Amino acid sequence: MGDAAHGESLDHEVYFKPFKVEPQFESMQTPSNYRRFPDGDKLPDKMKVWRVQNTGKRVGSVVARSYGFTDSPDAEIIALGVNTGKEYGAVGIGRHGNILQWGYWAAPSQMTDAGRKLFVNCVHYISRFAGKRPLIRRSTSHRMKAIRLAALITRIKDEWFFLGTFGPDLKKKYDGNPEGLVKYYRDDFELIYRYNTFRVDVELKSLGITSNRKVDTLERLISLLKDETQAETARSLLARYTNQSFQTPEQWRSWFKQNKDRIYFTDVGGYKFLVVPEGYLDKK
Repeated sequence: MGDAAHGESLDHEVYFKPFKVEPQFESMQTPSNYRRFPDGDKLPDKMKVWRVQNTGKRVGSVVARSYGFTDSPDAEIIALGVNTGKEYGAVGIGRHGNILQWGYWAAPSQMTDAGRKLFVNCVHYISRFAGKRPLIRRSTSHRMKAIRLAALITRIKDEWFFLGTFGPDLKKKYDGNPEGLVKYYRDDFELIYRYNTFRVDVELKSLGITSNRKVDTLERLISLLKDETQAETARSLLARYTNQSFQTPEQWRSWFKQNKDRIYFTDVGGYKFLVVPEGYLDKK
């Protein structure tokens, strides 16, 4: 990442208090690397950006991948960083729990006026989350990575890349056919999970469930525990997507009812439904 941030999504409170941040916008050619990522071909030729710092360098600062960054309710994106290696949407400034990611490297003397004010505002903002450690640790890849890597199967020649990422069955079907493999995952994007390899959950699909990450899906699986014909499948799927090990449908229903408003799903945290600790999201 260089000196600039993208000009979209500037409605976060850190742009307004305690100091009003007034970026000076300019237009720049869309970085060519953005085109290499999913949907990059749909981006405009020019993009609105603003300079956070003035070092004159195209590299040196750091962005985080956007895929899975907001996978938990304690995470948020503050600014998208203009970069030369990752996708459009990669995070230049963001927050996880009580950790502020400020991806720009310049000293205040090299920041723009808007950059200095934003930095001060971000430090002021992150102090609100003192003691609130991030809810999850990254343990696997976001489902979007399946599509991104599927497009590369003819460029990466190592056979173990395909086998270790997608498995032998998909190698037989899609070897040499990146378009077909991308379509396979796009068609059932909401059912992708990763267990060693990226998979589409055919068990959920057989139940007529179209997403593995909606809270409604969890509720449906719990309700199926009462159906003798579906109970075994439901138990298997609950074990896949939660860390709970209740023995009876009544215990599952009680847990769900007690925590429903605090349940969230994370890809990068293991493709699991987790529960936000009580009081964690209360604002100071």
